[in-house]
Amino acid sequence: MSLLLISQNRDMAPFRDAIRRADADIDTEIWPDVQFPERVLFAVAWNHPKQVLHQYKNLKAVSSLGAGVDHLVSDTTLPPEIPLTRVVTASLADQMADFVLMSVLNLVRRSHDYFLQQKRVNWTVQPAYKKSDMTTGILGLGELGSSSAKKLARAGFHVTGWSRTKKELSGVETYSESELDLFLSGTNILVNLLPLTNDTEGILGLNLFKKLKQPAFLLNAARGEHLTEEDLIYALDSHILQHAVLDVFQTEPLPDSHPFWNRESVTITPHIASVTDPDETALLLIDNYKRVLSGQSLRFTVDKMKGY
Repeated sequence: MSLLLISQNRDMAPFRDAIRRADADIDTEIWPDVQFPERVLFAVAWNHPKQVLHQYKNLKAVSSLGAGVDHLVSDTTLPPEIPLTRVVTASLADQMADFVLMSVLNLVRRSHDYFLQQKRVNWTVQPAYKKSDMTTGILGLGELGSSSAKKLARAGFHVTGWSRTKKELSGVETYSESELDLFLSGTNILVNLLPLTNDTEGILGLNLFKKLKQPAFLLNAARGEHLTEEDLIYALDSHILQHAVLDVFQTEPLPDSHPFWNRESVTITPHIASVTDPDETALLLIDNYKRVLSGQSLRFTVDKMKGY
């Protein structure tokens, strides 16, 4: 039996090598160079081509290479009985929490203004926002969202969080599904860490932006499809939002001609908020692979109906 790594746009060799270092007995292959398709028991996919996975007739489970699983849930060619899992590791949560804290601090201390002033040789002191006056709201309190919320709270920020099911987090004021508008009305810095589902696609739009407390800012580190891009441009031009930090986009890499590149009110990072570590990820993948072999329950399984 074998473990198969599949991606159209990511180098899977580091993950193959990490699996081999951790357990040399596991036969690990990288698509499309699959010598014995009938031996593939467990697949790990990231932005995989549709119509591929269903070709492996003895496939027993599929894992995402990251925390997001929208690319798997949307693959209608996958047999419904195949369980889906995702990668949840301490380093993914820690990296995201660090990125969120860094971004929020930059917004509160107005680092983007000073970056622009340096380019213009302009020495002007900008009044920083006070922590006590600014509320950071985390949209989505899964593993990454909860970790980010707790780190912000430990740093002294007033933090709120929204999720479909109300969570209990130390130092964080939480809201449930029916309280979204109440959550938004008290939020200055909105951090989106929602899973991408049919219900959340396009959620970051003008109607939502108008409900935020002023001054208002956006940080999107979840999925580009959460954002209605033309609504963001309008919100920035109309000063409904003061600034946006974007780590994810509908098309990646972001095209050279995209209007976000030339906007001083947008900070762009190339989907690096939280990057999967091969060695740490390999241990989880090996564990789930062996669970498939022994018929045990898998770790971090996905609810296909919910989409996460």
